[in-house]
Amino acid sequence: MSGEQTDSRDATAEALRRDARRLQGALGLHARQARLEVERLLMHALGIGRAQLIAHPEKAALAATDVRYAAMLARRLAGEPLDYILSRREFYGLEFEISPAVLIPRADTELLVELALARVPPDGRGCIADLGTGSGCVAIAIACARPGLRVLAIDRSREALRVAARNRLRHRAYNVLLAQGDWLAGVAPGALCGIVSNPPYVRSDDPHLPALAREPQTSLVSGADGLQDWRHIVLQAPRCLAAHGWLLMEHGYDQAASCRALLDSGGFADVFSARDLGGHERVSGGSAGRGG
Repeated sequence: MSGEQTDSRDATAEALRRDARRLQGALGLHARQARLEVERLLMHALGIGRAQLIAHPEKAALAATDVRYAAMLARRLAGEPLDYILSRREFYGLEFEISPAVLIPRADTELLVELALARVPPDGRGCIADLGTGSGCVAIAIACARPGLRVLAIDRSREALRVAARNRLRHRAYNVLLAQGDWLAGVAPGALCGIVSNPPYVRSDDPHLPALAREPQTSLVSGADGLQDWRHIVLQAPRCLAAHGWLLMEHGYDQAASCRALLDSGGFADVFSARDLGGHERVSGGSAGRGG
């Protein structure tokens, strides 16, 4: 290795260490997470992958002084979520465009997709609804895995639906139908064989809310106990579900018992809760048992 290459690698390493330390100090990140975030910002600024970053350290050294990188780093130092800065997030093995108009998809929500797919055979037909679709990640993941199924993706937000429309086009999920609406209002009686939703479920006094201030609060907060939207959907769902149609909804790690009680009182049968990878009860659901 020449002296010039060594100097380039050293300069790159020092730039990464410097900016990672800044992120650590500003956001309280673990050292490894801060380093990974800096690398992702560098790669995004240059339009290269990790292999290219390693193979061409001289490019990374230049990126450390690039105005695009500097602007993105400043946004992250100010607390903006990394995924919003990069405008992308992986979910269920697919890459989705995101923006501040939608929630950042979480790995825990993949359980909702898995449970829905378990209820629809590979050649399944019919129509299900994804309520509060946001980026469309749940609807599109289901639609891609079950191309014979129609997925009605509903959201109140016009901006969110624009993001979902671009993601539908990206993944050619043309069996996803986008609609602006308030939960199930306007859906015909008995039209659905299933409903999935990741509705707002955070309590209005939850101490974690300040850390989520950059995400759309209307997609997070749901009254004093976090279950205001859950109640609304459970009340509406039986009317829209065909006989034996199912409802699956995400909730907080400590809300499963309350959610099962809501499903029981709403007349749902076979009520259950399922655990996420962390061992927390994360999704609850049941069968309508009869048409609404």
